Amino acid sequence: MRRMSTISLDAMGGDFGPSVTVPAACNALKHNPGLRLVLVGDSGVINAELEQLGETESDRLDIRHASEFVTMDDPPAQALRGKKDSSMRVAINLVKEGESDAVVSAGNTGALMATARFVLKTLCGIDRPAIMTALPSLGGKTHMLDLGANVDCRAEHLFQFAAMGSVLASAVDGIDRPRVGLLNVGQEAIKGNDQVKKADSLLRASSLNYIGYVEGDDIYCAEDIDVVVCNGFVGNISLKSSEGVAKMISRIIKDGFGRNIFSKAAGLIAVPVLRSVLRQVDPRLYNGATLLGLKGITVKSHGGADAFSFENAIKIAYIEATEGVPMRMESQLQKMLNEPPAP
Repeated sequence: MRRMSTISLDAMGGDFGPSVTVPAACNALKHNPGLRLVLVGDSGVINAELEQLGETESDRLDIRHASEFVTMDDPPAQALRGKKDSSMRVAINLVKEGESDAVVSAGNTGALMATARFVLKTLCGIDRPAIMTALPSLGGKTHMLDLGANVDCRAEHLFQFAAMGSVLASAVDGIDRPRVGLLNVGQEAIKGNDQVKKADSLLRASSLNYIGYVEGDDIYCAEDIDVVVCNGFVGNISLKSSEGVAKMISRIIKDGFGRNIFSKAAGLIAVPVLRSVLRQVDPRLYNGATLLGLKGITVKSHGGADAFSFENAIKIAYIEATEGVPMRMESQLQKMLNEPPAP
């Protein structure tokens, strides 16, 4: 039986604020008996949203007032130094102070990374935190990092990303030795820039279950990869490109079945199959990216997430909290990062 875990939510973050975060919180509590939540933000707005939903007071739901909130346009430095009573900062502080096991925010990514890194600090042996999320694949799902936190990084950073990704995939998915691949322009040893080639050498000399170079299509189509590693520049472009392709295909299918009476009839016949496919690749099921490498669990939700999506981000934070990911990561990282090179 899982222990009770407390998660603080930046209730004001994202494009829609409490109109999304509050309903998501209520649903998450209904679906997870071992969960306790702290909604951080304007208490008046949060209470009004709860009243509108007809939700009564719960001993598993607390409200913590914050007088400020970080906008999606706030520069990270301004959010960090000028808004110390923002809902984002207060929610992160609760993790630092031990009142919460994790924090979830749909707010400004740069501000969240800067504030979380400043307040929570990085794990020993980690130079830079990285953003990691799960993506649908033929093998079930593939974890990918970094997705934008580090545009430029050295081979040593890629190695650290691989170690962190392996630990998280093991903790969340119960995989004994996650298979790690390094994203490259080809699988041949001669391909890639110096940064990737050096990272490849470091990974081959480690105890990680490293399978070598992987290409872009392997992220979704390969069934033998659990973690894909790259720098934030490549990762963010890959992710956004994939989202764009998914939207385009959905639009083409919708327009195709609505073209005339015959295509509409065909669409009705295909509805069960289409619904099944859409459920498997629904991006809302994969909402929630973890900021790895910090001394506290921080999960970033998509800014435009709806209540269903935001609830999934809460679920990810809940799993990581109940599995004690930071402690497991710190212990295993020290073994990996300090192990002697392979002969």
